[in-house]
Amino acid sequence: MTHRAGAWRIAAIAATTVASMMAVAPATAKAQSAAAFAPQPHPGEHTRPDLRWGDCAGVDDPALRCAEVTVPLDHRRPRGRTITIAISRLPATDPARRRGVLLTTGGGPGGPGVPLPSSLAPMLSPDVRARYDLIGFDMRFVERSTPIGCGQAVEETGGYWVRTATPGSFPADTAEARAYARDCVRAAGWALPHATTANAARDMDVIRAALGEEKISYLGGSYAGMLGATYSTLFPGRVDRFVLDSPPYGDTAWRPYELARTPAFEAGTAAFAAWTAERDAEYGLGATAREVTDAVSGLIRRAATSPIASGGHAWTGGELGSLLVAGIYDERSFGLVAAAFADLAAGREPFVPFPLRPLPPAGVPGVPADNHTATNMAYRCGDGPWPRDPRDYLRDLATYSARYPLFGPANANITPCAFWPRVKDEPVRLSANRAPGVLVTAALRDVAVPIANSRAVAARIPGSRLVTIDAHTHAPYPSFGDPCLNGAVDDFLTTGTLPPADVAC
Repeated sequence: MTHRAGAWRIAAIAATTVASMMAVAPATAKAQSAAAFAPQPHPGEHTRPDLRWGDCAGVDDPALRCAEVTVPLDHRRPRGRTITIAISRLPATDPARRRGVLLTTGGGPGGPGVPLPSSLAPMLSPDVRARYDLIGFDMRFVERSTPIGCGQAVEETGGYWVRTATPGSFPADTAEARAYARDCVRAAGWALPHATTANAARDMDVIRAALGEEKISYLGGSYAGMLGATYSTLFPGRVDRFVLDSPPYGDTAWRPYELARTPAFEAGTAAFAAWTAERDAEYGLGATAREVTDAVSGLIRRAATSPIASGGHAWTGGELGSLLVAGIYDERSFGLVAAAFADLAAGREPFVPFPLRPLPPAGVPGVPADNHTATNMAYRCGDGPWPRDPRDYLRDLATYSARYPLFGPANANITPCAFWPRVKDEPVRLSANRAPGVLVTAALRDVAVPIANSRAVAARIPGSRLVTIDAHTHAPYPSFGDPCLNGAVDDFLTTGTLPPADVAC
């Protein structure tokens, strides 16, 4: 989610949406989302003949093939302007047992999905791989799919526009948010009204038709889980086996969701600080959770005033804040992030094995320098609604900063969404969902997407089941490696049978 928590990576890496990148071969296929095509009977060929596949440049996986699907910019006007959606395919390993396609894409919103089949395949069970072609896709306006930018020279830290309010900074924060929205309209105003999760779901149905499938299965983590829930609401008759891993509850997207998860950020920091304090002899950041929190937050405030130079890099407050978020997203990242802050406190060069800003996709020409930030903000602002009066944000700031001093000043602050152009779409509410039951998976101590979200999604898609693990992590399937949770997902994907009741692993 925000700060680019993607699927199937530890949060320290997922927070910056690090993935192998590729270029897409120039091939197109036109399909209308209302059309359905029966699968081709020939083994190994399950797509319409006009969907042409080519090499995926920049990826060391010759089995992965790529193509493009043409979709309407505005699905209400299918004969109007079009854009292209990049897709990738890794075939099922056993054509005799092949069931269909398993779609997936990146989190964020704004994370790429085309590379995911290659990284996901080794983590899936042999039975799952035997039954499904893995289909990745970049959502509209992301990287290979008619990419947009907002005219900025670099990505924001974490690929997400956020400003932490300080005493007296609100007028300047407001002016900066207004200017960013203006720049986005200038650079991509034609696209912004159509950057919504609902439109991305409609694109998915065009992909389904282009692949020649009557139904699709789906595996989506974090924001991609919310996208899957939206698709199941819009196209219930096209849903086969859907796995939604730690999905945000889309009915609260995005302002209410952001405010509601602020307590989880504070709790995650407390857990990280307590863990680090128990290892004071190793990290030296403090012998109590309070001492660790004060040390880390003090470094962030110091860097916000004047970047901390170390190892040839000047660390900003935004970068250190993103580093802390990476730590609190996943318990497996605690030691790495504690060591980095300890090094900075001691004047040493920290070891951070992932970039704190999204990297440009190697071998993909024409992607704007700020594509990840631009698409993240476009979807978040487009899904709305957002308060339009800056005074509403000022009131939220006063309340949340007092209750949650670490993250309230960032999560409650004004954003460019206050000045965003109106979208040409309506939010899709889960109360209208009539799809078959889905499998929802989650960790009880998830900071990125608090557990209440996954519970709400499972409750509002009739017949669904929720599988949880008692862990401090995000999007646990399959990378966290819990055999109970992974087994439940594998069983569902291979047999189609949901557990008889919710499962607490």
